[in-house]
Amino acid sequence: MNDNDDKKLESGEDLAISALAKAGKSRANTSDSNADDEVKASDELADTLSHLQNIIERNANELTRLKNELKEKRESFKSLFENDAPLQEVQNEVNVMNEQVKERKSKINSDPQATSLKLSIGDLNQEKKEIEETLSNHLINFYSMTNSKSFDTSSGDQWEFDIRAKVKGNPNS
Repeated sequence: MNDNDDKKLESGEDLAISALAKAGKSRANTSDSNADDEVKASDELADTLSHLQNIIERNANELTRLKNELKEKRESFKSLFENDAPLQEVQNEVNVMNEQVKERKSKINSDPQATSLKLSIGDLNQEKKEIEETLSNHLINFYSMTNSKSFDTSSGDQWEFDIRAKVKGNPNS
């Protein structure tokens, strides 16, 4: 084993700082006109790149190993739930109950009383919408005449309101 395997995995930031420092030293050394210094700097850069590649490979292999181990652990955890007989029995009971609930809701929904109530709700919603539109128009008129966003009621209360505008769409589209 070499020294790199004995060291703790270096972070990407540690690697980058180390490589930049070594590359900076190499560049400083190559500025000398001496051929030996250039060769030495070139060798140092090659060593730095080789070291960096080894660290990258080691980290990539470790990441792959951890991903595989994590996948195995997740599958084992999932199988604990899938292979638990009491849990599966209860889950089956829940599924049966859910089906029974759906069936019962469907029967209630098709009941004449439910149909009548749905129609009545629809009519009331339509009436509510019409009154809201009318009230909104009256409040806009009231605001344009008084510049006030509140009105007094016959019981002496004061109610506030908001003015909102809504775009209904482009008629040319």
